[in-house]
Amino acid sequence: MSRRVRFLDTRPLRTSAPYRALWIGTSAAQLGAQVTLVAVLAQVWDLTGSPVGTGAIGLATGLPMVVFGLLGGTLADTVDRRALVRATTAGQLLAAGALCAQALADNRNVVLLLALVALATACAALGAPARRTFPVRLLPPDQVAAGLALNNVSFQFAMLAGPAAAGLIIARWGLPAAYATQAAAIAVAVAAVLRLPPMPPEGVRAEGGRRRAERGGWRIVLRRHTLWGSLATDLSATLLAMPIALFPLVNEVRFDGDPKTLGLFLSAVAVGGITAGLLSGTVTRWRRGGLVQLTAAAVWGLALACFGLAGPLWLALACLAAAGAADTISVVTRSALVQLETPDAYRGRVSSVEHVIGVAGPELGNFRGGLVASATSATFSLVTGGLAAIAAISAIAATNAPLRAYRTPSEERNPPAQSAAAPSASP
Repeated sequence: MSRRVRFLDTRPLRTSAPYRALWIGTSAAQLGAQVTLVAVLAQVWDLTGSPVGTGAIGLATGLPMVVFGLLGGTLADTVDRRALVRATTAGQLLAAGALCAQALADNRNVVLLLALVALATACAALGAPARRTFPVRLLPPDQVAAGLALNNVSFQFAMLAGPAAAGLIIARWGLPAAYATQAAAIAVAVAAVLRLPPMPPEGVRAEGGRRRAERGGWRIVLRRHTLWGSLATDLSATLLAMPIALFPLVNEVRFDGDPKTLGLFLSAVAVGGITAGLLSGTVTRWRRGGLVQLTAAAVWGLALACFGLAGPLWLALACLAAAGAADTISVVTRSALVQLETPDAYRGRVSSVEHVIGVAGPELGNFRGGLVASATSATFSLVTGGLAAIAAISAIAATNAPLRAYRTPSEERNPPAQSAAAPSASP
């Protein structure tokens, strides 16, 4: 197999028209979401001038992600998934239109802005679990992994290009143009979902069974040292050292509030993530997955502490790129460890626990960072947060010998997932 195919297998785009349409729509929506992220940061900062205000964005997005993400998982197993994603994507389009309208009206009410952000996030979270099941339904089994890899590539590209484009759009045409960009991108996503075939769930479980399943997921995590250690490491890194809410304050204090610089902060994180992603084949060959995750998470904290002290723009961007690379390595190793250490009968439930921690930690971390910065400074919040993350991760490493000693099994364990048959019809 050539090196090119090994890094990026494009067969799903060539062989499945429904998947190709879905990928294009999802890629457009992800790009629009990154543009809106910068626009919301800039608008909230303009309205409040406070890191508490930008930190509140974390609450406006984190809480709906958790609540509606869990509800969306229940709905994805009870209704037609295509219909659910159609409805929720249409809801996102309406929310994007409302964001554009409030910017055109020169809205000065930050509560209204955050309410619209929460609405958009709730719609996205409600459809996210169903959307995640689409590749396995649209692709033959030997192309599912390639389809998921292509999804990741598009997300990383959006992380790289979206914030930089947002800075240019806001600087030249203002906030309404940024929100209009997201609305246009979501319209592409709506058109893509309309082309999908019906995808009803294969089976429906009783409501009481679902509640027991959710409790079972938390129970097995707490009983296995490798699982709780891995997830606690991720939570420590994101809850204590999440920097995004502080970007507007750092930008104003050090770089004269240039919106293009604000976009570069987010793009720098993506550059590091893409670089590490291209080398992820090397990372997945390292058998000491627990130690790799602990090290990468500590590097994340160190890089962000250094970002808090960095003066020149090039050094600040380099620190953020290092943080992005460390985050990607940590996520890759954590995901593999969680899947391999979880018995197949519990894998879905534990994955839902991982989802909750993965979405709540960063958003609550942004809120924490904003609160600390409002009482002290951005530098203090970043430096102490990064050092606190390192201390917490070190404590996990010192007390969790099974995680430190964890080795990926030498023989591949490949229990295939029970997937639905791919629909035979074209859209």
